[in-house]
Amino acid sequence: MHVIKQWLERHFGNPQVVILTLILLVGFGVVYFLGRMLVPLFASLVIAYLLDGLVKPLERRHVPRIVAVVVVFLLFMLLLLFTIFWLVPLLIRQVTQLVQQLPTMIGTAQQLLLQLPENYPRFISEEQVYEVIAAIRREVTGMAQQLLSYSVASVMGLITLLVYLFIVPLLVFFFLKDKQSLLMWFAAYLPRDRWLAVKVWEDVNSQIANYIRGKTWEIIIVWAGTALVFTFLQLQYAVLLGFMVGLSVLIPYIGAAVATIPIALVAYFQWGFASEFVWVLVTYAIVQTIDGNILAPLLLSEVVNIHPVGVIAAILVFGGLWGFWGIFFAIPLATLVQAILRAWPTVQEERLDSAAS
Repeated sequence: MHVIKQWLERHFGNPQVVILTLILLVGFGVVYFLGRMLVPLFASLVIAYLLDGLVKPLERRHVPRIVAVVVVFLLFMLLLLFTIFWLVPLLIRQVTQLVQQLPTMIGTAQQLLLQLPENYPRFISEEQVYEVIAAIRREVTGMAQQLLSYSVASVMGLITLLVYLFIVPLLVFFFLKDKQSLLMWFAAYLPRDRWLAVKVWEDVNSQIANYIRGKTWEIIIVWAGTALVFTFLQLQYAVLLGFMVGLSVLIPYIGAAVATIPIALVAYFQWGFASEFVWVLVTYAIVQTIDGNILAPLLLSEVVNIHPVGVIAAILVFGGLWGFWGIFFAIPLATLVQAILRAWPTVQEERLDSAAS
């Protein structure tokens, strides 16, 4: 107990550390326990961060902020309408077509699997093949049941979506328009002597903003580029597969490898082991190379570099806690942890200096 008491006195004897710890605990508790209810708020904050990067250049050209906010917000609403009335129906149509073709794909896969015992009798038996086929059928049946249950609950989901489509743009507009007043209102409820929390926030704020903007543009560019390439190659479900590849950039190192599997399967079921199949995989590899070596470094150059082990650990931890949003903010949250650890010894040094003086 004496060792624990000394550790607590050494690390939490400074009021600045206590204030920072309380702010972090309250923020974590709000997100963890109220996260599902605050999804529209979080989505609006992310969009406002993204659009604020378009407002600032207009302000630097001496455009009044309210005018810049209105112009950027109108562009955002046009993009939202385009997404609702063209992009989303296209994705739904391609998902429906893919589900309809699943039985044919399963039959083709079954024929291929049944050829394995004939070609490799020493390594695999017919019983093992039938077990694999039964497992695949169970998984497909489970997916169909999930889709059915989702369609039954789609009425409530549609109502929720309509509410979000009204609330989110409204929140985005006010976040952009009243940014400074909202920040001042929030700061009024914090202790006045909070220089450590301010130091950590200033260190992390720019990183979060740069990450949100850079990662969002990366998703859009990779999605659009992949969809265009797959459409040119006449691959089925090009927009859907491009969307999946775009989202895969949220999970560094792992997402690209996972996205390869459905792309290869769709290309194989469409062409077999023909030249078109090879071209699809080659162009996908080129897209990933461009993204990893040119696009991501260019868009995320100002984000603090974190070791790959730290990135994967952050994705596992925060993704397990908060799902999609945890994965999306894994790197900024890891940056926050890094900033706190970097600032913590500074507090102890100042405490020792004050004690010595």
